Amino acid sequence: MSHKDIYNVCSNADMIVCGYAFKRTDDLNISVLQLQTPNHALILSPNNEILETSMDDVELEIVKDYWIKNKKHMEESYA
Repeated sequence: MSHKDIYNVCSNADMIVCGYAFKRTDDLNISVLQLQTPNHALILSPNNEILETSMDDVELEIVKDYWIKNKKHMEESYA
C-alpha cells in the first residue's frame, strides 16, 4: 500500500486509535486497518463478531479492546 493509499484511509477513517483506522461500512460493519502494517485488517459485525481477518489472535484481542473502549466516539458522530 502506498503512502497516498494510507493517507486516503486515514482521511476517510471515522476514528483512529493507536495506529488502527476504524471505518463503518455501508452495511454497518466495522472495517479496521493497521496503518503501520496495512496487510493486517479486520471486519467486525455490529455485534463485535469477527467476520474476516488477517490478524493473529493477540492483535485481534488488542483491536477488539480498542473498539469496545472507543466505539462510543464513533457512535456519537453518527447520532
